[in-house]
Amino acid sequence: MPARTRQRRHTALAGLVTLATAAVLSLAVSPPATAAGTWTETGSDRADPLTESQGLTSVEVPANSPNRYTGIGTIPLGVSSRGWNHVGDPDASYNGYYIEPYQRDSGNSKMYRVQAPGGTWSEYVHTLGPGEALNNSWDAVSPDGQWMLSGEWGTMTRLLVFPTPGINAATSPSANLPQVSTVRLDHAVRDVQGCDFAGPTTLLCSSDDPEGSLFGITKPLLQIDLSAAPNGSSDVTGHVTALRQLPLRSSCSGGFEAEGIDYDRRTGILRVIVVSPGFCVLTDSKTYKFSRG
Repeated sequence: MPARTRQRRHTALAGLVTLATAAVLSLAVSPPATAAGTWTETGSDRADPLTESQGLTSVEVPANSPNRYTGIGTIPLGVSSRGWNHVGDPDASYNGYYIEPYQRDSGNSKMYRVQAPGGTWSEYVHTLGPGEALNNSWDAVSPDGQWMLSGEWGTMTRLLVFPTPGINAATSPSANLPQVSTVRLDHAVRDVQGCDFAGPTTLLCSSDDPEGSLFGITKPLLQIDLSAAPNGSSDVTGHVTALRQLPLRSSCSGGFEAEGIDYDRRTGILRVIVVSPGFCVLTDSKTYKFSRG
């Protein structure tokens, strides 16, 4: 979503949370649906609108780490005061580095905030290339830890590949984080809000596509099969498949928003955040869980 539109939504969320302190709603609960294709819905958890509404990731190191979420309420004041007012869907490497993608309303750069396993934070700024969109909705770290994928808002036929900040020796907080290669998609995608590696050459992605013209369904769960694992030196192709529509259930009617995604390789559980429309953003937004059928 464009940065200004996202900021207006964040402001509205803060106001709705204040109103909700005096409100109690009786929710109609729908039973889980059976997923088409390869994924079956197995349950859901409420997604807090301020701290769990943008993205999520499972963390393998250290052992027994809790899942991590992002939302407007997770942005540190010292970060937002410098204009980085939107955080997207994060990811964590298999050796414990945690990376959050940030954007601001204007300018020519985007930022990735990295927490090392020891707890130290650092920031890596990427200067936009020619024609590159300003938004920064998600990041996904390759299983070998060396490469990080990221995407752009709107209708796109590519994903961007960077050396993983904080892990790849070619990166430094004091230097520009360069785009080193591209994933060339064989089918256009729209408004991708998150992707995660389910294997060395397989991505699962959540799309907030409101139109449905690309795959015949709105808000699709996508799978992208790469021709090779990203290596930073050459482009790879990606075959795109729409697996199913994400769940769109709420006590309120209106437009839903598909958000971040996480595949936990330890459990095989796939989780996707779907934010409910209107006032129900406060009450029945969900993190849906899926298992491979």
